Amino acid sequence: MIYSHEVQHMCCVKQGANHPSAPIPEEGKWVRAKEIRDISGLTHGIGWCAPQQGTCKLTLNIKEGIIQEALIETIGCSGMTHSAAMAAEILPGKTVLEALNTDLVCDAINTAMRELFLQIAYGRSQSAFSEGGLPIGAGLEDLGKGLRSQVGTMFGTLAKGPRYLEMAEGYCSRLALDANDEIIGYEFIHLGIFMDLVKKGIDANEALGKAKGTYGRFKEAVKYIDPRNE
Repeated sequence: MIYSHEVQHMCCVKQGANHPSAPIPEEGKWVRAKEIRDISGLTHGIGWCAPQQGTCKLTLNIKEGIIQEALIETIGCSGMTHSAAMAAEILPGKTVLEALNTDLVCDAINTAMRELFLQIAYGRSQSAFSEGGLPIGAGLEDLGKGLRSQVGTMFGTLAKGPRYLEMAEGYCSRLALDANDEIIGYEFIHLGIFMDLVKKGIDANEALGKAKGTYGRFKEAVKYIDPRNE
């Protein structure tokens, strides 16, 4: 360690006060984090790329500084899905500091990692007050049955009005309209459930019927339209 000439000729003054770092909440405990291994928690965050053409939602489950679980969800850019596949291999096993300084292939995923680091380092994790934290695999609970991201895709024009294409429940197959041609409900296909049924050997048409559901006043509609073809 090199000291400047000025510091070398200073007299020593004892530091009397001891101001430790502020404790942060982690998995039901208050922790004075000094090292990377002092960090634990599960948290979510989003990131975006420089041209803002896509976004990523990142979920990390960290135990004693090590990323044990990573869920990467992307939307808006076809290349991001491949970047997410690579990030799913890169992140587990790294410390949060390593992950912060690792190229996660996509700007949006890198930005999400930065935002998550800030959350977790300042004690803003989702599991801050959960005693013992959350088990590995808890990230998948965000996806629900069928293990698909919750996606909302809507399109509208002044000339023809709105079209619901995909809701959290699934792929919108029909819109229900009232006498004023206003949307009062919709029919959806839960694609995750549909694929699970097909994998079990159920006929595709039967599986499709079982994976369908409706929302709102669907049965009261005056007419139904296909949001993609009408």
